[in-house]
Amino acid sequence: MEQTSVTPMHRETAADKTRNLTKMALCVAFLAISSYLAFPLPFTPAMVVGTTIIVNMTAFILKPNDAFLVVLAWLLIGAIGVPVLPGGSAGLGRLLGPTGGFYVCFAIAAWLMSKLLNGSNSFKRMVFLGIAVGMPIIYVGGCVSMYLVAHMDVWATLVAAVFPFIFGDVVKVLAGAFLATRINMFLKN
Repeated sequence: MEQTSVTPMHRETAADKTRNLTKMALCVAFLAISSYLAFPLPFTPAMVVGTTIIVNMTAFILKPNDAFLVVLAWLLIGAIGVPVLPGGSAGLGRLLGPTGGFYVCFAIAAWLMSKLLNGSNSFKRMVFLGIAVGMPIIYVGGCVSMYLVAHMDVWATLVAAVFPFIFGDVVKVLAGAFLATRINMFLKN
């Protein structure tokens, strides 16, 4: 009979689980707090929000499923009426409104960015993923909801959901990546 070598797998200890759940809970709290850092623009139903920084940070410090669950928890808390959505808003209507696609796609973007980051703590890789993966996913979600709910044509949708936000979102990706690299370095010590 042939014997195969079995490498021991790293088992997550209770301390590891506690640390991970704490990181997740803090990310949900930061998402809620950052949603109050918002201001409207006069020509679009979308607001400039600080939440995008925390979505990026969450994707860059958590495993993919954990990042997805954090954003999903934040969305569910907002959907049941707790004022944690952008601008201190709440309710299912907010998620089904013209800007709801942005918020729903935060979860998809966080999962995919985390998956592609694959545990790296490279600032450049984080920035690349935030700009090349996260921003397009979030913009597509926002465009779809504005197009369908606000009945805008394609050009008007792009003007309202994408163009005014590109520069600011690049800055927010940089901020999220900066925070994540520092947090990851701190947590490894």
